[in-house]
Amino acid sequence: MLKIYHNPRCSKSREACSIIIETGNKLQIVDYLKAPLKEHEIKSLLVKLGMRAEQIIRKDESLFKENFANIKRTESQWVKILANNPILVERPIIVKGNKAVLGRPPENIYKLL
Repeated sequence: MLKIYHNPRCSKSREACSIIIETGNKLQIVDYLKAPLKEHEIKSLLVKLGMRAEQIIRKDESLFKENFANIKRTESQWVKILANNPILVERPIIVKGNKAVLGRPPENIYKLL
């Protein structure tokens, strides 16, 4: 079973769901905008992704540009920012067991299949 942190309004996120379903895999969908991730969940995802919090921030979002750009933050501060502002979390994130990938580009999903 794969888990996807999904935004239904995002074309890449919808494409990722389609790829997973088309390959015959079961899918658990988490709409992270309706059910924001807690700090410990973000930290767990970061470990599975092998990334730092700053690497999964949507830097093109106006919220980021207006409030967080060009300011140095610690890892803990970025995690807190992501937990409090789920729109800033890059999407989709696909998890299988103890590994995860960003679904940008969607072909990254095949690393988990």
